[in-house]
Amino acid sequence: MSTRDTATLLAQLRAVRDLTTTEIQVAETRIAQARTDAVHEELSKNADQARSRAEAIQSAIRELGGTPELIGPFVGRAMAAVKAVGEQAQPFDEALLGDLALEHQLLDRSRYIKALATEARHAEVVTLADRLITAHTANVNWLTTVLAEDALGGPAALRRTPFQAATGTVVKLVVIPVTWSAHGLDRALDVFRTAPPALGELLARGAHAGDVAVKTLAASRDAALETAEQVTRREGADGTADALHSFRAATGVLEPHELPIRDYADLNVAQAVAAIKELTEPAAIRAVLAYEEANNNRRGVVSAAQNRLAAIAQGITGLN
Repeated sequence: MSTRDTATLLAQLRAVRDLTTTEIQVAETRIAQARTDAVHEELSKNADQARSRAEAIQSAIRELGGTPELIGPFVGRAMAAVKAVGEQAQPFDEALLGDLALEHQLLDRSRYIKALATEARHAEVVTLADRLITAHTANVNWLTTVLAEDALGGPAALRRTPFQAATGTVVKLVVIPVTWSAHGLDRALDVFRTAPPALGELLARGAHAGDVAVKTLAASRDAALETAEQVTRREGADGTADALHSFRAATGVLEPHELPIRDYADLNVAQAVAAIKELTEPAAIRAVLAYEEANNNRRGVVSAAQNRLAAIAQGITGLN
């Protein structure tokens, strides 16, 4: 291997090591956003594997005669810290797209490292590159699926921390029009899915929505939601009523008879799982998932709903 080729390979290995340091910090941020224990364990395992890859990369650098850098890893951690702070004001999908861009860069650089190492006949680095390619391909596919789940109304695997949810809501509020319509209320309810206590303020805006608020805010939140849907539908505002129904479904406050699975309250775990596997509409799956989490919270049922939604998302993205 020529001195120039060695320098190029070392430069790429160092770049991937620093990006991997960023990846580790991002993974630790995402652990706090895991929706279930299973996802928490998976993300923790991924962070550990990333640390192992970083050590292997550093070992390869030493084998090629490179000296350890003290600044690079700190840069990687600093990049991750900046990303974590910056994404607080981002919509959740933008934060995940940033994660996906990082994984794509790691994947592309790993492929480049393999090409360089293959040309130089450096078998150990080729093996390392294959390991990196496998890991980052899996991460790209997983993040692509999570984003598709988000597009379908999820995400099922990750959710924003309360602080991210609050700041994301504030950002979205900037673009909500002051003048309300049925369509505008529909969009607003999407914004407030993660902030149920703000429903009173939401309903207080606009004449029609304000009338609904007067009739419902004396009751509990859940009863208010159901009453608001009934009132608006009775008054002919079907679009608003549909939006309220979607809101109730997303927050898990539907009545059992409103769920898309007949006699759901009477089903045991095995029966509920079998019924969920027959659902084809993401909205129906989300409604069952939200209800189950808010009420019985049976792990097998929750996992079945998440897996079903993930399967649909993978089908849309062509990953299955």
